Amino acid sequence: MMLSKEEFVEREIENMKRDLGLLVSHPSVFATDAEPFGLENQKVLADALKMMQDGGLRTKNLENYCGYGEAGEGEKLVGILAHLDVVPAGEGWNTDPYTMVEKDGVLYGRGVSDDKGGAVASLYALKYLIETGYPFKKRVRLILGCNEESGSRGIAYYVSKEGHIDCGFTPDADFPGIFAEKGMISGSIRNTASKIRSLEGGEAGNIVCRKAKAVLPADSFDEEKLDAYLKENDIPYTLEKGEEWVLTTEGIAAHASLPDLGKNAISYLLEALYTADFNDELTDFYHEHIGLCVHGEKLGLQAVYDEYTDVSWNCGVARTADGVITISVDSRFPVTRKAAEVLPYYDVLKAEHTRFVLRGTHDPLFFDREAPMIKALMKAYQDVTGDTVSQMQAIGGGTYAKAIHNCVAFGCAFEGEPGDIHNANEYLYIESFKKQVLIYIEAIKNLDALEI
Repeated sequence: MMLSKEEFVEREIENMKRDLGLLVSHPSVFATDAEPFGLENQKVLADALKMMQDGGLRTKNLENYCGYGEAGEGEKLVGILAHLDVVPAGEGWNTDPYTMVEKDGVLYGRGVSDDKGGAVASLYALKYLIETGYPFKKRVRLILGCNEESGSRGIAYYVSKEGHIDCGFTPDADFPGIFAEKGMISGSIRNTASKIRSLEGGEAGNIVCRKAKAVLPADSFDEEKLDAYLKENDIPYTLEKGEEWVLTTEGIAAHASLPDLGKNAISYLLEALYTADFNDELTDFYHEHIGLCVHGEKLGLQAVYDEYTDVSWNCGVARTADGVITISVDSRFPVTRKAAEVLPYYDVLKAEHTRFVLRGTHDPLFFDREAPMIKALMKAYQDVTGDTVSQMQAIGGGTYAKAIHNCVAFGCAFEGEPGDIHNANEYLYIESFKKQVLIYIEAIKNLDALEI
């Protein structure tokens, strides 16, 4: 009798955890110690390619930009795109972020949810189909990139060498799936003449800043007003006094697409100084145009909200070099708009010594929820979970779906299980890990059967 998918998952769950633990052990943050994305990204890709090869897939490494494993035959191609790179671990972990820990049915470690867990779940879905002799009508590729968190250049390289896919998904968001993703505007605020001697904070532009530190002239603001403001907003801080004063604020990290879930230490530091009469162009500029707003309210960006989504705004990293303070901007705009419609609202971001510098834009992704590919994925989710109420959503996060044709985000997080991605103590429920595999088995079968 053929092994059922449920029996397969129960049999393989320890191997799934072993493989995920190996991938998590690599601190695969973008680095410059080896081309193109760092030595750890090379190592994690090598391990993943071996896993795919051991699972019966035909593998290929595309110069360490990405790699893939392929099953099946045919002209048409189903793509599954996951990423092996991660954001920096940051502070606040209860365990070593690069040693996967299991406790009370939960796996902890950087990448277990974003997105190494999705990669492993997709691999085991393919392993089940190969083992049980599923008669593929198309080729199915599990494409694993190494640069999703810092630009998606790996998938751009893949497309330049291998082309696009005919249909597919990326397990890098939520179930039951994502039919639309916000557009993105990225850049920085640059100041060349602040009284702030140094401003440092943040780990990555797509994370709400958890800790920020400013070096300031002594006696340059009202201490009582600063203390009252930070206490009122429940922001822990320290103030060290010497020839210069050092102010450090602590916030709460979150994904930049969901800034409401965090508290931005950069924003609270600058707003506290403004409230405390620091009287400086940068703090005045920040207060006037940004402040604590995370939806572009002070720029009037409510005017571009649509029926699906609003604007998100995050200043994730602050750095100082050669007297120039640079604060990163990660802004995401509604799914039915174009960057050209939104950019004029940024024109006010300029003063004598402070201005917004545009780095790049990316228009949104939008699929009709009645499209055959979308319905095929929804059916897979519904058949496994029995949930016929939940609907695909529009999100602020950006995934590989924007970087390749005919692709949407599908899983791997379930409602109520955010996984604390981009935060400390990232987690994955083992039962959810199993369920991901079951859904992806059905999703691959449905896409393989699709007439395209």
